[in-house]
Amino acid sequence: MNILVIDVGGTHVKILASGEKVKREIDSGPTLTARQMVSSVKKLADGWEYDFVSIGYPGPVVHDRPMAEPHNLGKGWMGFNFAAAFKLPTKVINDAAMQALGSYRSGKMLFLGLGTGLGSAMIVDGIVQPMELAHLPYKKRTYEDYVGARAMEEFGRKAWRKHVEDIVEHLVAALQPEDVVLGGGNAKMLKKLPPLCRLGDNANAFKGGFRMWEGPLKGKSTRSRKQTAQAATAH
Repeated sequence: MNILVIDVGGTHVKILASGEKVKREIDSGPTLTARQMVSSVKKLADGWEYDFVSIGYPGPVVHDRPMAEPHNLGKGWMGFNFAAAFKLPTKVINDAAMQALGSYRSGKMLFLGLGTGLGSAMIVDGIVQPMELAHLPYKKRTYEDYVGARAMEEFGRKAWRKHVEDIVEHLVAALQPEDVVLGGGNAKMLKKLPPLCRLGDNANAFKGGFRMWEGPLKGKSTRSRKQTAQAATAH
């Protein structure tokens, strides 16, 4: 099975195919439409062999189609039929969920993607649940307004790190994960990881895209509730 994985982001679209070692990428940005992305990716993937396509999309997805226009890209994404455009079997999932898939080990995992915006997903015993936490109210704005890329420019890195720590603490208390992965391009800006957290890797998005065509994930929890509570309160 040869799979082309497409990771659509607010600043770049990155691709990797089965058996290839080096990713390829193009710029994205606020004018990129879905149709333009497909056309550009077909040219970018020239020379690669693939029979299936996986797409990580920065927004909610239902039945392999975006259900809302992205906040950081152009128009024409909502309802777009990627399978018809590529003329290949295609699966589309929220981009944070795709990276979460590639990061997953076992049990109940929360993934937070610190990039252009804030991506979020949970996996519970192998079942993926994409989430849209970014635009929920937080303080005077939203979560994304305090931990997205623009927030780092507005508040400075020190304040941004404090906001990340505070938001992670709130979400861990509410969602009770056993494992928290902080991914996205800006996660590396953190000097110290909050309790329960481990650093993700953007390359896991490709791993997740390949996993989308595999069978159900196996990942029952091996940690007791007491162990989880102790880890969450450890400093």
